[in-house]
Formats: sequence, C-alpha cells, structure tokens
Amino acid sequence: MFTLPPITLPGIDEYAEAHSAPDPAQLAGVTGNDLGMGHLVSGQLVSGLLRMFIHTLQPKLILDIGTFTGYSALSMAVALPEDARVISCEIDPERAEVARKNIAEAGYADVVSVRVGPALDTIAGIEEPLDLVFIDADKPNYHTYYSATLPKLAPRGLIACDNTLWRGEIIDADSTDSDVRALRQFNDAVAADPRCESVMLTVRDGVTLIRRV
Repeated sequence: MFTLPPITLPGIDEYAEAHSAPDPAQLAGVTGNDLGMGHLVSGQLVSGLLRMFIHTLQPKLILDIGTFTGYSALSMAVALPEDARVISCEIDPERAEVARKNIAEAGYADVVSVRVGPALDTIAGIEEPLDLVFIDADKPNYHTYYSATLPKLAPRGLIACDNTLWRGEIIDADSTDSDVRALRQFNDAVAADPRCESVMLTVRDGVTLIRRV
C-alpha cells in the first residue's frame, strides 16, 4: 500500500499501526491498487477509528461520502450493530462497480448501499437522522457536504472528515495546491462555526471530528 509522507515524527505512524488492531479480514485486498490509486484508501488507523466510533455510538444510519473501492464503507460495515446500514456516495460509476464487488465479496451487500451520482442528491433524499458521517471525497466540496449533513445529524451524531491536514501541506503558506486551499477554507469555517464543536486529530493525514451543539 502507498505510504503517505509523515505529518508527525518519522516512524510514529508505523509504531501506531503496529500497536493498533489490524484491519479485519473482510478488508483484505481492498487496497485501491486495482484502480491505480492505492494512496486514496484511508488506511488502518482511520479504519480502526471509525470502528471505535461505531462501537461507541451504536448508529442506525451511516453516510459515507466518497466510496472509492469500498474500504471505508466496509471498515464501518464490519462493526455495525443489528439493523444498522451504510449509505455510500460515489460519483464515478467505475469506482462504484469496484466497490460493490468488494462489498459483495465481503458479505455486506445487504447493509451497504452504494449510490452513484452527486452526493448532495443522495443527502437531500435522506429523511432519517444521520448517526455518523464520514467525508472523504473531493476536497473543494468538503464545506458543501458538511453544510448539507450537519443539520441532519442525530442528537449524538458525529461527522468525521479525512485528509484535513493534507500531508502537512495545510500549514505551508506557500502552497498553491487547490486541495490545500479548499481544505484551509473548510478548516477555518468549521473552527469558526458556532453551531458545532470540532477537534482535529493528527491521525495519518488528519481527521477532523465534528458534533452539533
């Protein structure tokens, strides 16, 4: 699997992975390498963090924005309580097909639904409260996804946003990368939003946790 440059001390991520639970067997082979983009998979530490949230929150409905190969959806599906489900949003039909295949082979096609099309369309059609939202999609639309899902959160619901430190480039004032600019604007907006409380974790590529107040 592709390894991101560290945003913490060299070797710390590897140490953390070695001292954390490994990926469940159902995630074996769901690497993203078949699409030539293994670096887009969120990785063992984020996967473990999502499963911890599920064990704690005991959610009924989870929204996964950015399916890719189905890795994050499967990471959450393996920890689901009874009668819970995952709706996963993917704009790319090819990626959606890969994800559906991986999800079906792992035995979770009955609890994970992959919706192809703009995520905002899917979000607009959801009437039940969202217990957990995982955002790991196109960075310029992070704030749009956040704005659409925050009002739909359950009272104890949580939004988790991946890649919010973007390989550490987020603090590089000279970076002209469009994703870095978008993530900076998103991070600033969340930190200033009186509707929520947030905490940014230096897990892998940065994970921001948000709850409504």
